Amino acid sequence: KLFNHLKTEMKEDRAKHKILPPSKFGLIQITRQRVRPEMNIKTREENPSNGLNNEVEAPIVLIDKISEDIDRLVNKGESHINLNTHPFIAAYLEKGYPSVRLKWYFKYKKWIKIIPRDAYKYLEYHFLDENGKTI
Repeated sequence: KLFNHLKTEMKEDRAKHKILPPSKFGLIQITRQRVRPEMNIKTREENPSNGLNNEVEAPIVLIDKISEDIDRLVNKGESHINLNTHPFIAAYLEKGYPSVRLKWYFKYKKWIKIIPRDAYKYLEYHFLDENGKTI
């Protein structure tokens, strides 16, 4: 009776477990192997431009998004790529050694021209060709 009760109680346990029936001394053995908690990483942040409960993509995710877009444009065959973005993002992409732009140059063998635009919002960016048309 005790053995069956323990089995029903342990059904809700997420960990792997094994319950052995009582020995002749009345001893019940229970083994548990814990399960790691699942990692749920939040990549969205509160919008810094207003006090509302809006959430925007984290800036670190923005760089990955821009890299994916450049990869798509280069594979499409674009020859001249101009990236218009907020000055903070432009500075992050241009500064340092090796900068993100230099890494793109080594990867794609194309120089990406980065143009800072004061009128753009913090996480806004656009790709233009050599004629100034949106790609």
